[in-house]
Amino acid sequence: MIAASSLTKRYDGFTALDEVSFAFPGAGIFGIVGHNGAGKTTLLKIIAGLVAPTSGELSVNGIDVVHDPVALKETLGYLPEESRLYETMTAEDYLAFFGEIYGIDKEEITIRTRRLFTALSLETGGKKMGEFSKGMKRKTAIARSLIHDPSFLVYDEPTSGLDPMTSRFIAGYLKKLKSEGRTIVLSAHNLYQVEAICDRVMILRRGKVVALGTMDELREQFGSITYTIWFAHPDPSRIDRNTVPYRLDDRGLACDAGDMAGLNACSAAIAAAGGRVERIESRYLSLEEMLVAIGE
Repeated sequence: MIAASSLTKRYDGFTALDEVSFAFPGAGIFGIVGHNGAGKTTLLKIIAGLVAPTSGELSVNGIDVVHDPVALKETLGYLPEESRLYETMTAEDYLAFFGEIYGIDKEEITIRTRRLFTALSLETGGKKMGEFSKGMKRKTAIARSLIHDPSFLVYDEPTSGLDPMTSRFIAGYLKKLKSEGRTIVLSAHNLYQVEAICDRVMILRRGKVVALGTMDELREQFGSITYTIWFAHPDPSRIDRNTVPYRLDDRGLACDAGDMAGLNACSAAIAAAGGRVERIESRYLSLEEMLVAIGE
């Protein structure tokens, strides 16, 4: 359970977070999105106990993070936006180093390292991390965040800058971690992935919460369903565009309607003009369209 009340963070007169409050029950993925400068990374660092808020309260699984951030560390796995690794070390030595910090014995570190590398499809070949690709470095950083088997994860842009295949793999791996009962808080610019894997999403704008909920709840908040009627007509110039404001793209002729009344009117007008409705599609706003709607 994560519960935040009136979290505020100011830097030399600049307010990065302004009275942010939210709750997330845990054992799932909580996404935090917003334009650049919205306060996402600041909030993640506060949740991870790395930055103290100017005011407000925050608890994670009963731990008061504001007053006792150290208590969170044993159950926390943190992934910063950049994979800052000790590039002269091998990945195996790197994980052993952090495993020892957490007091894990060497045999158990070896077992966990092999298990994590297998789960992440990471083949190191005994190379030093400075020779790794960006995707391999990101996978190593994720393995490091999991070496002590934490139940709570805070990930900042886990798939940033990765190729599509690696990005998709890591998104799938996050879903696997969720299925194991872990709580994951993440920020990402890949809004399609956020929609696909997050149980709840919070949208920040200039340090304030402007929306919070499941994707279905956000879609209801930001607008009703849109219908698209795809149709065929031997001579589209015969159609009155004031009645049927159609468009032509590489998929054919289409007309959009914002409700059932508009859908019925458009379909009737197409038929009356000698056209034929071929299919009707419906969709809600995407998360990207929601961010565009709230503006910067």
